[in-house]
Amino acid sequence: MGTQDAINNIIRLVGGEGNINKVWHCMTRLRFDLVDDNKVDQSEIKKLPGVLGAQLQSDQFQIIIGPKVNSWYEQMLTVLGTDDAPAAPAQKGRKSLVSMFMDTVSGVFGPIVPAIAGAGMIKGLLAGLIALKLVSAKSDTVVVIDLIASGVFYFLPFFLAVSAAKIFKTNEYLAAAVAACLMYPSLIEAAKALATHQPDAVSAFWLLNAIPVSVFNYSASVIPVIFSILALSYIHRWVDSFMPDVLKTVFTPTLTLFLGALAALVVIGPIGIYLGKALAFFIEGLFGVSASFAGLVVGAIRPVAILTGMHHAMTPIALQNFSDRGYDMLMPMMFMANMAIAGATFAIWRISKNRQDRTVTLSAGISALLGITEPALFGVLTRYKKAFIAATVASSLASAFIAFFGVRLYGYILSSIFSLPAYIGPYFMFALSGVAISLVLSFTLTTMLVGKVEDDA
Repeated sequence: MGTQDAINNIIRLVGGEGNINKVWHCMTRLRFDLVDDNKVDQSEIKKLPGVLGAQLQSDQFQIIIGPKVNSWYEQMLTVLGTDDAPAAPAQKGRKSLVSMFMDTVSGVFGPIVPAIAGAGMIKGLLAGLIALKLVSAKSDTVVVIDLIASGVFYFLPFFLAVSAAKIFKTNEYLAAAVAACLMYPSLIEAAKALATHQPDAVSAFWLLNAIPVSVFNYSASVIPVIFSILALSYIHRWVDSFMPDVLKTVFTPTLTLFLGALAALVVIGPIGIYLGKALAFFIEGLFGVSASFAGLVVGAIRPVAILTGMHHAMTPIALQNFSDRGYDMLMPMMFMANMAIAGATFAIWRISKNRQDRTVTLSAGISALLGITEPALFGVLTRYKKAFIAATVASSLASAFIAFFGVRLYGYILSSIFSLPAYIGPYFMFALSGVAISLVLSFTLTTMLVGKVEDDA
């Protein structure tokens, strides 16, 4: 059975096109918002070639594909006959706030991860080279490389706006226009003047001497943009609902942009800034108790978060940290979790006697080592619960170790073994030690706890 046949069967087994409210993807999973979850035949979907696993989680039906998910997604859209998910004839019950948040975060960040991951790797490598004094921070070479690496993060609101517009089903160019308002030089320059306590700095611009437009630097921001585009989608539909047909071409986008941009600048943007800082403050609170304690907690929940599809909730916090501080300590912990999962999977491969199982397990272990953990989690560790426990323990302890020594990153990168060069600098040896702890401890614990896989499967 080829990929196209598998996709046709997936559509049939999730209840047909009419049961698909929305479909999108992240790095490794096809994610479905379905009208009726009871129509899904999970057991048959899991048997399809190329499918690594399937689950219903947080009101999403998720099918784990692996690195080829984008190709599957594009072929699925071709079958569905639309550039986006088909509109369902009916809606299911109201989702919880957690479910809606997870849908939004995974949907918005999935398509733009390649851009921020590639730029983050360059940024991390550059920071390491500067820390080792191999290049001068003031050299023209560093200036050019930095603009290549930092451009994505500085103009991140534009990427988020377009991606969010697809999720919220509104006009992508109006969304980019709202992001442009948040990124306009006069606003950013005023924010920089306020941050440096310049004498002529202002904290707000006054519209008609009555409406305050708070001054913030929205470059590299996440939450303000996403919520602004969500508001824009409702404003667009509301304006379009009462605008006469003869005026819609000109006046619908005009009124939508004005109201959407005003809402973003006056209300949503400032609230989003404070909400993002609150999320970062919560994580910072864990570090305030103890860096090692924060590592223990984050390292312990990370494998479970990946398993349930909730790991994307960490991404806005990490990006907020990069924006506010220039570095982040969460992503190194995510790296430790991936290495722990790889170590446990390699242990199962080593003690397995079945040739076919060994081939699948080895492939999953290598994939986890490269930063794609779903094949290992869903294809291996869910079958061997003790191995999953071993990976969780190793992830927690290794994260506590690196947190104790303050290991940090200066740019968003994928949590892959190839990410190690991004840690070059004062924390490199601690990061390298953390990787060793993750791999060796999870491998050893799994070997001790599982014994023979035939007895534990």
